[in-house]
Amino acid sequence: MAVTRTSAPGRRQQFEVDPRFTPLYRSERILFVTALWALFRPKVTGREHVPKEGPVILAPVHRSFADFAFSAFCTDRKLFFMTKDEMWKHKWLGKVLLTVGAFPVHRESADREALQRAEEVLRRQQVLVLFPEGTRRAGPVVEDLMEGAAFLSARTGAPIVPVGIGGSDLAMPKGSVVPKPRTIQVVVGPAIPPPPRTGGGRVSRSAVHAATEALVPRLQEVYDEARARTGRY
Repeated sequence: MAVTRTSAPGRRQQFEVDPRFTPLYRSERILFVTALWALFRPKVTGREHVPKEGPVILAPVHRSFADFAFSAFCTDRKLFFMTKDEMWKHKWLGKVLLTVGAFPVHRESADREALQRAEEVLRRQQVLVLFPEGTRRAGPVVEDLMEGAAFLSARTGAPIVPVGIGGSDLAMPKGSVVPKPRTIQVVVGPAIPPPPRTGGGRVSRSAVHAATEALVPRLQEVYDEARARTGRY
């Protein structure tokens, strides 16, 4: 296990939760959003469900490598998100990712460092993009969610906002390198309050599990609506 952790390219990256819209961040976001708009013409429903302040967990479905990008259309707030540490194999790319709010996560084992960084983002009253499914899935059914979103929600008091993305699996399916221009539908659902904590302020594992199970139908609902809006399913 120790060898695996040492070899992970994203380890020991200096990540800072910087809530400022620096000139570099603004320019990178504008370029990024413009390119996405030109390719996919995303249509967003429910932006009003994303709180304008305070900690928030944006929880999108995950069917395409491009899914994290569509979170930028859900809110004008600055976003922070986990990215698989393989992306840090190229130092120049790692530097760019850090400037846009990304930090590495090693998915082959429990990554406490990434979890601590995610919690820090929320305690700084920022927006964290976190895929409850953990990795890209296939098909129309949402199931077997990871408990990270509910755990962080309970720890920090951040509501979870489910996000359905329709059409991304056709625009950039798993294994593809070049995206296919398609209209993407994004449906943002009402925020889900954090699970309750015990009298001593601890996070109950049963409460986290129950909150994760309760997230499944909410995520399925927005995903079904997003798929239906594409008119291609």
